[in-house]
Amino acid sequence: MPPDTANAIPTTPMSQADTRPQPLYTVTELRAIEHAAMAALPPHTLMQRAGKAAAELAVELAGTASARILVVAGPGNNGGDAMLAASQLCEAGHDAHVLLYAAPSALRGDAALAYRHACERSVPFHLPATAAALFDEAWNLVLDGLFGIGLARSIDGELRDAILAINQLACPVLALDIPSGLDADTGMTVGADGVAVHASHTITFIGDKPGLHTGVARDHTGRIALADLGISPALFPQAQARLNTIESFARQLRVRRHASHKGSFGDVMILGGAAGMTGAPILGARAALHCGAGRVFIGFVGPGLSADSGQPELMCRDAASLDLSHGVVVAGPGMGDSRAAQDLLARALSTAAPLLLDADALNLIALEGGLAERLALRRAPGILTPHPLEAARLLGCAAADVQADRPAAARKLAARFNTVVVLKGSGTVIAHPDGTIAINPNGNPALATAGSGDVLAGIGGALLAQHWPAWEAALGAVWLHGAAADRVVAQGTGPIGLSASELIPVVRALLNELVNQLAGTKRDN
Repeated sequence: MPPDTANAIPTTPMSQADTRPQPLYTVTELRAIEHAAMAALPPHTLMQRAGKAAAELAVELAGTASARILVVAGPGNNGGDAMLAASQLCEAGHDAHVLLYAAPSALRGDAALAYRHACERSVPFHLPATAAALFDEAWNLVLDGLFGIGLARSIDGELRDAILAINQLACPVLALDIPSGLDADTGMTVGADGVAVHASHTITFIGDKPGLHTGVARDHTGRIALADLGISPALFPQAQARLNTIESFARQLRVRRHASHKGSFGDVMILGGAAGMTGAPILGARAALHCGAGRVFIGFVGPGLSADSGQPELMCRDAASLDLSHGVVVAGPGMGDSRAAQDLLARALSTAAPLLLDADALNLIALEGGLAERLALRRAPGILTPHPLEAARLLGCAAADVQADRPAAARKLAARFNTVVVLKGSGTVIAHPDGTIAINPNGNPALATAGSGDVLAGIGGALLAQHWPAWEAALGAVWLHGAAADRVVAQGTGPIGLSASELIPVVRALLNELVNQLAGTKRDN
């Protein structure tokens, strides 16, 4: 297989995607792109480029001039990529060994060619029978080339044992295209009792995938890099999914004019706070205030507070007394399921006000068909922010069904209720009624704490009040929420024991930083 010198292989760290759009492609879309590219290129070019990109990153990760590298290869094209990487590593002076989980005679196409190429370069091959001894040896790096994006069956037997053994190793693990065992569309493990490689790094080929960024994937992928293999941009379709980045909502970031007043930035009314749950709307209201809403009201469903002593700028009311026809309504935090809560939600749904529904408001809609019908018929801007169990109630299924395919569940909810949906969780999915989705790449386990969702609801309400469209408000709120958690953890607080209220001043700081950065960019231009 002659060397390919026609194109350098761009390898982009995904951390750089924070400020630019990053499309995400399904397996079906990637297969079509790959087929079109193969028709336009000499035979074997894409696998050759994938092997080269993997080898280059492997050398960087190994961290030594003469590294011992174990390459675990499967029977398909992913294994072919791995074998070509091993060839290049050996040619570069590294001690690379291939543990091949396939009979050489059973290899087909590019994978068979990659095997012959490696043999011609005296790459050492090992049989699965020697796996236990190999995994006991010391390695500087392991390359995972067992399965790629085509995996459609549960992994069992010696292949399952191989994945479990890889996950016990102390050295870095580089997954090729996707950690073996993950579904590239959903981010979940394949099969009822699925396993997947825990990679420290993933180099993904051709295009980025939804399944690298949501579900359990974020516990498996590690740091992600993209190698597009030099495929012409003209062969890539308009993606229906993308990563949520600053660029996704940047046009809504505006420097405030001197000639403005509190009315310029809108009113937010937080409806909730049944008996024993007054903290939830307070958290949402404080978040809305600190994210720039001009005025923030708390409408308590149950016995509430006359004032928030920790935040006296908030206006506390009996929910029944609030005029919901103006401003933005955020309904649900601690709302409960009383008759009064149902009546209040029905009144909110009947207005033309922008509406964000969270928590108990979603549960009431799941219980009451009339409320669900009112929501679906609304034409005013709206955002729903369910966690997986709330989403399952709305869809009439189990939470496990939602988690099995988070992008599909979010799309289904957005279409059913004709509103933007934020399906919370690891790799939050934001869905538009037209089928477009964005997956949020930031955030961490610190957000798995009581009140975190109330803070998110308040951020979204504040952005809506400042005239952000629902789609951008959802994207911006989710990104700010996750970025705040990342900053707090980076500063040494959390993820264990972080309280939701600690996020609020950090979100405010981030929002101001983005606006000031935008102002500086405009001055520079």
